[in-house]
Amino acid sequence: MNLYLKFFSMHLKGQMQYKFSFFLTLFGQFIGAFSSYLALYFMMTRFHKVADYTFNEVIIVFATMMFSYSIAECFMRGFDQFEKIIANGEFDRMLIRPKNIIFQIMTSKIDFSRLGKLIQAIIILAYAIPTSEIIWTADKITTLLLMIAGGTIIFSGIYIIYASLCFYTLEGLEFINIFTNGALEFGKYPISIYGKTMVKIFTYFIPYTLFQYYPFLYLVGRSQNSLYAILPIGTVFFLIPCYLLWKIGLKHYTSTGS
Repeated sequence: MNLYLKFFSMHLKGQMQYKFSFFLTLFGQFIGAFSSYLALYFMMTRFHKVADYTFNEVIIVFATMMFSYSIAECFMRGFDQFEKIIANGEFDRMLIRPKNIIFQIMTSKIDFSRLGKLIQAIIILAYAIPTSEIIWTADKITTLLLMIAGGTIIFSGIYIIYASLCFYTLEGLEFINIFTNGALEFGKYPISIYGKTMVKIFTYFIPYTLFQYYPFLYLVGRSQNSLYAILPIGTVFFLIPCYLLWKIGLKHYTSTGS
């Protein structure tokens, strides 16, 4: 942990050397997220409800998705840009170092400017929490925190899958963005609005529903099943196939010759 904190501090100091560029990028991330919120706001102003979900309910889903995504995007940036690590020969150097390879990739790139989305999510939650009709007991607060943690785990796992595929292609596959940026877009609404088939797909294939939909139902009182509140813990098991895919790709890696 001490070593990770040293890398954390190093990346932060490095990015703060160019403060204007850093804050401009941070602002750009914030504006991008804000435009997505505005689209949601104007649509809900016009139609008031989406599949019986109110505006305050929808923005809780929207904020938790964005919160999770921004954390994963910031701290898993090394996996998101893994094709560059392979292409410039940096990964070959990592392999001969004694430290864990996943740890090295995680600490190779921490992009704090990506936290612009996190600021947006915090502002939305600051509005949604007191204006919602939710009675914020300890279990409801815990559910919300688990939703954010579960989402971070899912998005982190997707970045690991993305990096694993780079062992075979040596370049990033853009279709993975469907499950990251795309998930952020369609995940700003409760997944049930897309139909039962989509709920099943995103329960058993890439389990967004474990942190986005089922615990949300408990959070807003649409379900009294308390098991829904702890379902985000199950997202940890998603990391198992992600890690196995990573290990298989690592065994097939033969170096770029850089």
